[in-house]
Amino acid sequence: MKRIALALIIGLGATVAQADEFDVVDYGIFRSIDPLAQRDEWGTTHQTPHVNSTDFAPRYRWRWNYYFKGTDQLVLDPAYVGSMQTALLRLGYYCGPVDGVFSPQVSFAIARLQKNYSMRVTGTLTTPVRRALHMP
Repeated sequence: MKRIALALIIGLGATVAQADEFDVVDYGIFRSIDPLAQRDEWGTTHQTPHVNSTDFAPRYRWRWNYYFKGTDQLVLDPAYVGSMQTALLRLGYYCGPVDGVFSPQVSFAIARLQKNYSMRVTGTLTTPVRRALHMP
């Protein structure tokens, strides 16, 4: 009887040791399917509950595809600019519509973000700005 109890305890201990604390939310229904959704350092997404017109714009299936794009290509992508506008809106730097157009308002919002994060103020999309917005 002691051997069975010991084997049961060891088996349950090994099962619990394999599971981590994030197994509950690791299922596909809880994961965001939007590769442009902003993520913080823990990997969670921040999305607004309302739908924007840029949410239906064509986009890559995986997030890592955006890392290989240049900033001049990303500025022309309406889905990426819309996601950037949403991130700037969430942080309080942008007050305009989320329409996927890189307008002077977006450039001014990026300039304010660069000033607050002690970056070189250019008003253009740079790699540090993408990191500050938690975007690919």
